[in-house]
Amino acid sequence: MLLFALGFMLVILQPSTGQFPRVCANVQSLRSKECCPPWDGDGSPCGELSNRGSCQNILLSQAPLGPQFPFSGVDDREDWPSVFYNRTCNCEGNFMGFSCGECKFGFSGLNCTERQVKTRRNIFQLTTTEKNKFLAYLNLAKNIPSQDYVIATGTYTQMNNGSNPMFRDINVYDLFVWMHYYASRDTLLGGSNVWRDIDFAHEAPGFLPWHRAFLLMWERQIQRITGDENFTIPYWDWRDAEDCEVCNDEYMGGRHPTNPNLLSPASIFSSWQVICTRSEEYNSQQALCRATSEGPIRRNPGNNDKSRTPRLPSSADVEFCLSLTQYESGSMDKMANYSFRNTLEGFADPQTAISNPAQSGLHNALHIYMNGSMSQVQGSANDPIFVLHHAFVDSIFERWLRRHRPMLEVYPAANAPIGHNRENYMVPFIPLYRNGEFFKSSRDLGYDYEYLQEPALQSFQDFLTPYLQQARQIWAWLVGAAVFGGIVTAVLTGLIRACQKKKGGTSSEIQPLLIESEDYNNVTYQSNF
Repeated sequence: MLLFALGFMLVILQPSTGQFPRVCANVQSLRSKECCPPWDGDGSPCGELSNRGSCQNILLSQAPLGPQFPFSGVDDREDWPSVFYNRTCNCEGNFMGFSCGECKFGFSGLNCTERQVKTRRNIFQLTTTEKNKFLAYLNLAKNIPSQDYVIATGTYTQMNNGSNPMFRDINVYDLFVWMHYYASRDTLLGGSNVWRDIDFAHEAPGFLPWHRAFLLMWERQIQRITGDENFTIPYWDWRDAEDCEVCNDEYMGGRHPTNPNLLSPASIFSSWQVICTRSEEYNSQQALCRATSEGPIRRNPGNNDKSRTPRLPSSADVEFCLSLTQYESGSMDKMANYSFRNTLEGFADPQTAISNPAQSGLHNALHIYMNGSMSQVQGSANDPIFVLHHAFVDSIFERWLRRHRPMLEVYPAANAPIGHNRENYMVPFIPLYRNGEFFKSSRDLGYDYEYLQEPALQSFQDFLTPYLQQARQIWAWLVGAAVFGGIVTAVLTGLIRACQKKKGGTSSEIQPLLIESEDYNNVTYQSNF
């Protein structure tokens, strides 16, 4: 009955965020390079008659990129989305969406003026009813076609520069699997040649903002297809876990009784089919993933290569990572040292922050530990544990933002790997979002984490931490200044008193002058992640 009701709601509610808007996946839009659909509310492009937005030229960042991608004009994702569209809706105020028909994250109401902050909760704190509802929502998304979005099954060149559109339908859940694949796929160079050292969602500054936006879109998509506007993604707190605590039939699926690489038949996820997992096949054919079924979810937690990932991350690993003051450093890729982003992503040692791609820490460690669909970068979102895992990774990002309170300028404006500069648009999202737009507190984006709300003392401690760190750095100077100031004060006081005695006293109206002194950093998560 629950699934029937949820399916009925789809007829009423439309998805809000995705990849190629269906209304723009046609010859006219591709040839004109314009995607400015009418808003249903008034029938005008971008809701212009209602002052929601207008159709405008896309302003691309001109900031220089890093040296990791030595090509130009060979990949549809370069200067996203200009290969496909150079005019899109520019929404005003708190409006958002490919037609400005939605509210920005964190706002609701008829005119998007109502602020809201929803709470993401630990999956083990959900009631049985809440947990079962979450699982039902996942399964619904896997079985409901996306109404507003389609995926590309060919490059722009293969589409004959737009005169032969190549798109296909896809279900809501797999839409996000495909987007994760598309952002991280290799560049097709023609013949049998590919370029693997490219990723628009990983191994660079945009890793955390990209996945933050990805989860927000996924969350809103579930809210829309179910009609449950209060839905939030739960998280799995994997710190100090001895094993995969969610890998049972009550939650995300247990182990198959006869094949340890598959899920238990008792889990609803055992019938799921994965997509976009055969990167070598696509590369050899110089083709994109067409989102056809490629077999069941594979998972064998704990039977991974222990020399690369000996254990799940610890609380100490997380705390050390949070102590790092630099968001990004050096080459701003997986070789960056003392980088919070690179350490959290898992390419740097979680005890030293020194880059070591041969090992997998924190975020990467979870992917490797699952030893299956989760361990292959391009297809990792096939396993629904992906959303639980990345919600917790995002919460660590949030803790760092609250502790260090960085200005937007901390996020690199230039010289990052392709697609990762602050003003670059994130691949492959339409409507368009810049990396820097998600480098801010989650509360500004309309959500919070349950464990960050309590106790209040922790929030106060996070607030004080940066100031205490600064004080620690200048502590020796402060002590020296205090001693010096004390000596100067004592000497001056002695001189003044001596003068007073010499003069035989001073008038009560005459006060001594007070003198103050002030000195005021490919194919699997094992190789790519």
